[in-house]
Amino acid sequence: MRPGPRRSISQADIVDTAFRLLEEKGFAAVSIRGVAAALGLTPTAMYTYFASKNALLRAMVEQLLSTIDVGAASDAEVIWRGRVTALAGALRTRLAAHAGSMVLVTSGPLDGPNALGLSEVLIGGFTAEGMTPADAAHSARAVWAYVLGIAAVDAAERAGELGHARPPSDGETLWTDAAAFPLTAATADAARADDGFGWGLDRLLDGLTSAVPAALSAP
Repeated sequence: MRPGPRRSISQADIVDTAFRLLEEKGFAAVSIRGVAAALGLTPTAMYTYFASKNALLRAMVEQLLSTIDVGAASDAEVIWRGRVTALAGALRTRLAAHAGSMVLVTSGPLDGPNALGLSEVLIGGFTAEGMTPADAAHSARAVWAYVLGIAAVDAAERAGELGHARPPSDGETLWTDAAAFPLTAATADAARADDGFGWGLDRLLDGLTSAVPAALSAP
């Protein structure tokens, strides 16, 4: 029996396969040759869809960011500070949803339409509340840096949990000489109960908005 016609491959199929390789085998497996092999294509055929590995990685970043609802962050009925908090939380959650996402988003510039759309919302909100365009751009970059930094800590903690037979119980530390770190030991339970994401973002926004009208810094 002769095989039927081969199903056509789309760019979306390629990106989905690249994400599967990222989660199953790690970032090193995401290459033109590796993705082509997983799809039964030749590397040459892959180049008809993506001109380079960097183009493939950028497409993956764009898909990663595509489900973040920037419309909610643009809602004029919600105080800007609340919109920033919601957008930052959504970005953190999205990055946590994919293993290897931190390596992916730091593999090149965040300059695709979805990434730029997130920055546009942040910059637009800051300027609408009284910041100069330059200050608003710096503020948006600071929010990006904060969320990506927290996401990197999240990823490291998840990797640490996977590397141990069991997570530490309440009051138990990961080091053997807790007496050498009394402040860290004393605050370990509080740190586990509240990871401090919202607290840190509030403090960041306090600093960024300290020189602009009170409307922006209102809770």
